[in-house]
Amino acid sequence: MQANYDKCLKTILHHEGGYVNHPKDPGGETNLGVTKRVYEEFGGTKDMKDLTVEDVAPIYKKGYWDKMKGDELPNGLDLCVFDFGVNAGPGRSAKYLQTMIGTVADGGIGPNTLAKLKEYVDAKGLERCIEDFQGARQTYYEDLSTFATFGKGWTRRVDETTELALSMIS
Repeated sequence: MQANYDKCLKTILHHEGGYVNHPKDPGGETNLGVTKRVYEEFGGTKDMKDLTVEDVAPIYKKGYWDKMKGDELPNGLDLCVFDFGVNAGPGRSAKYLQTMIGTVADGGIGPNTLAKLKEYVDAKGLERCIEDFQGARQTYYEDLSTFATFGKGWTRRVDETTELALSMIS
């Protein structure tokens, strides 16, 4: 749903912030959460410091939201899967979801994943699904060698995203 996409994108842009080129960040130069590599893959030619929301919104829509079937995910979980996909890669986010629900973790969300997700949500509830996904996501961050540098921010992001996701359940 477009309304959820817009709300989720606003949240992601809040967490991602502006221009960053931290020497310990393996993503390298980024602005509004989009790495230079991804921006250039989408045909971007501006200096990274000059990017606007209008420049990156189509990248987020096509490269993340649509790729991870955001419109077909339950309210709230769509934010979690999208946000983790932006932060750690859409394939990784999809694999974490697939592993959690007990289906083949191939990194692509399709009809089989969506059917298994529905079974999981029906059995455990959407709130539990969101909490389980975000718990796995937090563990992923804690296992990274850069957690000492970026862990406080990642943990705050997981906490804030979880709170908003739970409030989106309808």
